[in-house]
Amino acid sequence: MARLFSEVNKGRVRMRHKRRKSSPFPFNNAGGRFSVSFAVWISVFLVLFIYFISQITEKTDGKLIRVHPNHLSVTYELEDIEEEPNFRLPPPHKRNPRAVKRRGSKKKPPAYSEFLDESSELHSVLFPDRRLAVGPNAGNDSSSTGYFYPGHVWLDTDGNPIQAHGGGILFDDRRKTYYWYGENKDGTTYHTQPKGTARVDIIGVSCYSSKNLWSWKYEGIVLRGEQQNVTHDLYKTNVLERPKVIYNSKTNQYVMWMHIDDGNYTKASVGVAVSKSPTGPFTYLYSMRPHGSDSRDMTLFEDDDGRAYLMYSARDNVDFHIGPLTEDYLGLTGVMKKILVRQHREAPAVFKHGGTYYMITSGCSGWAPNRAMAHAAPSIMGPWENVGNPCVGGNRVLRLTTFFSQSTFVLPLPGLPGSFIFMADRWNPSNLRDSRYVWLPLKVGSLADEPMDYSFGFPLWSRVSIFWHKRWRLPEGWKNVN
Repeated sequence: MARLFSEVNKGRVRMRHKRRKSSPFPFNNAGGRFSVSFAVWISVFLVLFIYFISQITEKTDGKLIRVHPNHLSVTYELEDIEEEPNFRLPPPHKRNPRAVKRRGSKKKPPAYSEFLDESSELHSVLFPDRRLAVGPNAGNDSSSTGYFYPGHVWLDTDGNPIQAHGGGILFDDRRKTYYWYGENKDGTTYHTQPKGTARVDIIGVSCYSSKNLWSWKYEGIVLRGEQQNVTHDLYKTNVLERPKVIYNSKTNQYVMWMHIDDGNYTKASVGVAVSKSPTGPFTYLYSMRPHGSDSRDMTLFEDDDGRAYLMYSARDNVDFHIGPLTEDYLGLTGVMKKILVRQHREAPAVFKHGGTYYMITSGCSGWAPNRAMAHAAPSIMGPWENVGNPCVGGNRVLRLTTFFSQSTFVLPLPGLPGSFIFMADRWNPSNLRDSRYVWLPLKVGSLADEPMDYSFGFPLWSRVSIFWHKRWRLPEGWKNVN
């Protein structure tokens, strides 16, 4: 009997062995399932572990902790976390209970909208006195030379406040010079209607030149507003915003695109101008509604292959549209793609790093600041995914208001891969000529800290970080760093 049981057991073993050997899918058995599941969970754990240690962790007390990846040593100073005490915001205005019952409740404005009121204490903090101005002729001691002070009055080489709002920077490789173009708002602020948006008559587009990005020479108004012809797009009571200039090497022309509108913001078009020189004068050509759609905040982006693209908020800022320019940069091809659909974004600033395209946008809240959002895409035409709020440091209020500013341009720094300058405007709607500039270091690196739109929650893109500093400067030899 024992011998019989022994033979039977040997047969069972042989049968099990044959079944395992004959199966084309060895993981279909219980042991294989366990092995594959275990490997999957180990992989997930490793991804999450790398993800979490690379994050910025926001504590309940508002403090931030950042684990730095291995960056170039010259950029460490730019990535340091600089904290600010939380602002003591005034309480929201209380409404009379009878008025609420009679007219209905209204959505309370955010407390930080108080900065729009010139009489508020917060306003004076965000718009420092002219005596604290910076620039080559600001009269400060030599220890301030070369330092950026976000929100301070910034003077040109003639000692006048720089007027280049909503603009962008062109680096002219032939002249080895940076040119900064923007809206000149050195006029009287007024309202066309009691509750209408603040306005300044069109003066034109200013141009400044620099070799070091800190000392700027005024080159004049390179595209002037029209004072007499009321039918002209640039007539003084119309709107000219967010001018951007790129150079076309095939035609040897500098091409400017801008947002063109009427006083009621119903024209919603783009305008085009050209010049043979970066310092103008630019000749205005025409305006149009791109791809047959309304267009408001816009920007240009020139890729490494020489192709250029127009990106603009459309459908009353509900979506973004993007499309390539013609070879001469003076028109649009018939190709257009809708991106950031139903996300209600504006103020685009596009840049590229490591073959990936990035963009910073703001929400739509008029002159009031709001939370920035970074986006990433494998192709300039999309799909674009959200990668979170890029603002780092300061305090919670600063991070939720893009440091009380709105994006306008992102400038790559030569010699420092992954390092950029984030350019933004701190608008002063009660006196638009006194709007300030917020320039801060921007870095691409480590993993993004918010779920993606299409990647099942796994971070596929690098994080975009804009670091808050009250005072900062570019590292020594930033042009020649390898």
